Amino acid sequence: MIQPIPTEGVLRQEMIRVCQRLYQKNFVSASDGNLSARLSSNRLLITPSGFSKGDLEARWLLIVDMDGKLLRGSRGPRGEELKLTSELRLHLEVYRQRPDVNAVLHAHPPVATGFSLAGVSLAGCLLPEVVYTLGTIPTTQFAAPTTEEVPDSVRELIQSFDALVLDRHGALTVGKDLWEAYYKLEKLEHTAQVMLTAYQLGGVREMTAKQRQKVVEVGSALGIRQEAMAACKVDSSGKAVCSIDKSNGNGSSRDDNCSSYNSNGSQSIDPAKARVTIRKIIMQELGMS
Repeated sequence: MIQPIPTEGVLRQEMIRVCQRLYQKNFVSASDGNLSARLSSNRLLITPSGFSKGDLEARWLLIVDMDGKLLRGSRGPRGEELKLTSELRLHLEVYRQRPDVNAVLHAHPPVATGFSLAGVSLAGCLLPEVVYTLGTIPTTQFAAPTTEEVPDSVRELIQSFDALVLDRHGALTVGKDLWEAYYKLEKLEHTAQVMLTAYQLGGVREMTAKQRQKVVEVGSALGIRQEAMAACKVDSSGKAVCSIDKSNGNGSSRDDNCSSYNSNGSQSIDPAKARVTIRKIIMQELGMS
């Protein structure tokens, strides 16, 4: 079923409300992050560059075509001409790969971003409710922000996953509308917070083969993509099958524990080491090191 696209006026107001929620939840700081949404098959509404998402006004949002050409500009509070976000190519790439997507959200949730810095992946089969909404959450290869490397880094993964951690660069979520994309970001950051708590309490327990099979069965009934749930699948011997290839992160299957590796090909930190690292960071923040 095709999701109806709201009128321009309604979409502008929705985007501002989502921007404000992002800022209030500390998912962005300063002028970080960018949002876009389809206005039609060939037009996007998108946030301008250089503004805090907590201060944006609906009249400042810009309209571009699917080639990235500015169709309707605006002027800011001091009469300045507003500029397109440097991550426009990232948004356009997602829409090219996912005709079903009507909204794209890029933000910098601190805990999930911290996990990418520590080399700890969120791609494991750990929380059933995450599998039922997102599948799993892979991490892209590193790409320097604002460069062509960024759209290249998401091109393959976004075809199967609705939520990605961008290595050292925040997160990307998509949805049939702005609110769905936003709630997927909330789920992504909440997953990182839960995992952080588990590491602090002693480590992350993997699901058993029987638990994995049940989760995949329920996820299939809910319509979750099979490739997005591959981290939860087991082979005939009951061993976990991983969807993220260790060597190149291209989504191909191999036998291993998915949560042991990042999709960018680097082995993640050992849980014991992760706990030590996280505890050290927390102690330093508290002035107790």
